[in-house]
Amino acid sequence: MNFKRFTTDELAQKIEQGDIVGLSKGITLIESLLQTDRAQAEQLLNTLLPKTGNSVRIGITGVPGVGKSTFIEAFGEYLIKKHHKKVAVLAIDPSSQQTKGSILGDKTRMEKLSANPNAFIRPSASGTTLGGVANKTRESLLLCEAAGYDVTIIETVGVGQSETMVKGMTDFFLLLMLPGAGDELQGIKRGIVEMADMLAINKADGDNKTKAELAKGAYKNALHLLPPHNYGWIPKINTCSATEGLGIDAIWDTINDYYATVGKSNIGTIRKSQNADWLNDTLQSRLLEDFLQHPRVVSLMPQLKEEVRLGHIIPSTATQQLIKLVLVTSASS
Repeated sequence: MNFKRFTTDELAQKIEQGDIVGLSKGITLIESLLQTDRAQAEQLLNTLLPKTGNSVRIGITGVPGVGKSTFIEAFGEYLIKKHHKKVAVLAIDPSSQQTKGSILGDKTRMEKLSANPNAFIRPSASGTTLGGVANKTRESLLLCEAAGYDVTIIETVGVGQSETMVKGMTDFFLLLMLPGAGDELQGIKRGIVEMADMLAINKADGDNKTKAELAKGAYKNALHLLPPHNYGWIPKINTCSATEGLGIDAIWDTINDYYATVGKSNIGTIRKSQNADWLNDTLQSRLLEDFLQHPRVVSLMPQLKEEVRLGHIIPSTATQQLIKLVLVTSASS
């Protein structure tokens, strides 16, 4: 097995050439927590930044069991075969809160698509990040674009606490639903429906066809109560069957209509705003990471945790003590 470590220029060249191994190594590099890897990852991203921004960015979410992976496989194969697109899928697997591990099984769930030379599937663990988004998903998306992928898809673990993170790094946000409107309307948070640019009711086949049409009508009525989207876009509702390949073409047509309606200039404005939010998110994440690694914090944290656990002090008091320690150290150095 080849464990050669590439230079930043070598890695950038391989990624630009669409080399799968190079792209995989690049994403592994940016996901690394090592300081040396972090520095090289930043160099790599800055080198490739001019080559990014040319893909259709799609976020896909939905309740567990809605068939997200099955849909993405059918959708990806359709784009490759019918429209000759290169498709990258960043599939986020949930991490166990007890073991911190994840299954990372999306390649086995998308067996056909993963075998296609024009597709790239990268499963990543969500870790402790809210909303089913891995910590370096944005950076991974940029590397996929630099590698020449026309469509990049982010699949989340399901409807969670912070689905806005997915919306905040994609152009088009697709919410997959199950037939059976009554249960679904009560089970989905209004905020997530408000963010969706399209609702697609999956598994609309066999005995579910009638239920799916009823659900479509119910959602259509419900969407009239929600505020309109920016740039004149009106969210669409459709039915589909990933297993039978039905309605997939209509969803791609809707995505194209979205880009035409919103316009290239406004898409650029949206992405610039997302970049500014990315800076804020990165700053908060990096500050917290560096703070928790500070020697004085590492030394005092066990004691303060125990005091909080026993009810001797409240968390805000412990936090304030830790912040003062770091600030005093920084001021004296």
